[in-house]
Amino acid sequence: MSSARTLRELFSAGADDAPALTAPGGLPLTHRGLRAQIDDTVAALNAMGIGRGDRVAIVLPNGPCMASAFLSVAAGAASAPLNPAYRADEFEFYLGDLSAKGLIVEAGSDSPAVAVARRLGVRVIELHPQPDRGAGAFRLDVGGATGAATLPGMARADEVALVLHTSGTTSRPKIVPLSQANVCASARNIRDFLSLSSADRGLNIMPLFHIHGLIAGISAPLSAGGQVCCTPGFNALRFFGWMEESKPTWYTAVPTMHQAILSRAANNRAIIAAHPLRFIRSSSSAMPTQVIRELEEVFGAPLVESYGMTEAAHQMAANPLPPRERKPGTVGIAAGPAIAIMDDAGSLLAAGEVGEVVIRGENVTAGYESNPKANAEAFTNGWFRTGDQGVLDAEGYLSITGRLKEIINRGGEKVSPREVDEVLMDHPAVAQVVTFAVPHDKLGEDVGAAVVLREGAALTEKELRDFAAKRLADFKVPRKVLFLEEIPKGATGKLQRIGLAQKLGLGA
Repeated sequence: MSSARTLRELFSAGADDAPALTAPGGLPLTHRGLRAQIDDTVAALNAMGIGRGDRVAIVLPNGPCMASAFLSVAAGAASAPLNPAYRADEFEFYLGDLSAKGLIVEAGSDSPAVAVARRLGVRVIELHPQPDRGAGAFRLDVGGATGAATLPGMARADEVALVLHTSGTTSRPKIVPLSQANVCASARNIRDFLSLSSADRGLNIMPLFHIHGLIAGISAPLSAGGQVCCTPGFNALRFFGWMEESKPTWYTAVPTMHQAILSRAANNRAIIAAHPLRFIRSSSSAMPTQVIRELEEVFGAPLVESYGMTEAAHQMAANPLPPRERKPGTVGIAAGPAIAIMDDAGSLLAAGEVGEVVIRGENVTAGYESNPKANAEAFTNGWFRTGDQGVLDAEGYLSITGRLKEIINRGGEKVSPREVDEVLMDHPAVAQVVTFAVPHDKLGEDVGAAVVLREGAALTEKELRDFAAKRLADFKVPRKVLFLEEIPKGATGKLQRIGLAQKLGLGA
């Protein structure tokens, strides 16, 4: 529905018998089946004493049951998807921090979350997949435990649908509550911006404990009455097989995934030709312009780069689809919330001036939970400060010049790591690069770069530094270059600059 402000309303658009969720090798779950799954799940939770506002953690492998469990729980309670790869102490932190009332795991799960939940007194709810009813169909079982929910029924627009933590690279993770209205606004924004319709088929390879997959991968296409093929998670070796089976019209991913897909594309030209994509979407971190060019050539489809964050329920800006102009190197135009650039004093700046990117709109969280200090720092005159440094051009296209916390301060000289990335990526031997701050005893910080070479390519540190020196001011040229087989990534596949020096053993 175009004006839906709750998840139950958002998924009322799909034709009853049209497929909603599919999975490789599985039967489709129709939109009618998905709506029934949502209604049954909310009723089952209510019968366990779990209702609106209660926190339910979900620890499930990627796939159709994770997608439908998120949608179903979020319609009548506050869903809290967690990374299944967490260790026991991480589950202890998150389940405790959330004050979770229930934990959903697959029946027979050996996740350490189960023992942690029992120790913390969190009810363990077993999910039994029912693939014969369709991909993502399931029933819940708590071993006969019952209770009365304080607030039963479907959630209202201002009630919490989704609870996620910020990544916490520089501080303790903060709780981000997103209301039904926040989540629905973001799904609508993405759906409308990409002109998604019931004819579209998405191939979801994104993890479903992260805002990108939950909103762009699943919620937006289903709100258009379309279908989504839910894979077990990203696998470059299986991607083209899934593409052949599900015949997608689009997919969304992070840059590292796109690069892995690209490396296997030459051997799969027949599949690409047989199943033309309408567009490809990239989000969650910066996409090198060289990779955008290559992907567009190989797939014969436009790549639209988007800019999102958890606090905005994902999408904030995006490059538009043709015939509107895409500007590689920018993250496009406002694609949902209003976007402006602000100085340190809280004044909005004119086009062409560099400052902090700020947003406001229906998809933006009302604030971090139980964290007045963080909220005082994050909100200025009704605008949410993203922590990103950027500039808007005269046509409203936004360029991110860096993460304010990631800017390298080399003895007072400020270096944008993204600018250095772009230059190093131009070298024909370089496949992947992340520029980051390395500790320096006199300057405080210096410039380092972690580099993955293309297969069969050879390059020395001196050759790469000489290459960079022709294109960058001397103080921006990396003093330390590490050649790696693979650059360490975060849980969602993002390359992380903050803390990379420490991870690679380059501490001061």
